[in-house]
Amino acid sequence: MKPATAAKKLGIYLPAAPAEFQEQPVTRGALNELLQTPPEWLVELRLHGPHPRDVVARKLGVSISGLARGEVTEALTTDEITALLQSPPEWLVTERATQAAVREENRRVKDVKAGKAAAREERDAE
Repeated sequence: MKPATAAKKLGIYLPAAPAEFQEQPVTRGALNELLQTPPEWLVELRLHGPHPRDVVARKLGVSISGLARGEVTEALTTDEITALLQSPPEWLVTERATQAAVREENRRVKDVKAGKAAAREERDAE
């Protein structure tokens, strides 16, 4: 697979990976080996970053679109993410509230669907 695909599966920011990882295709066996016994560089990248956008968004509790609205376009390190969480800017507070509202709405819709399915099963059982 392409190095970009392997980096995505490993949850790392490709430009921060070693050159030999970036330049060569990664076999499924090599990927499994990296997952089972990660080398030091992979452990360091996962712990300290820089992290890809999806990881940054998850750690901040916002969507990737929320990062874009907050004009966060660069990969962030763990220290930068921690600093944002300790003294959140206005955009982060807003985006976290938006994300919480979206999760709550999704939970409500799921509960409504489950209730309808239960009523349908009860009706069909009669």
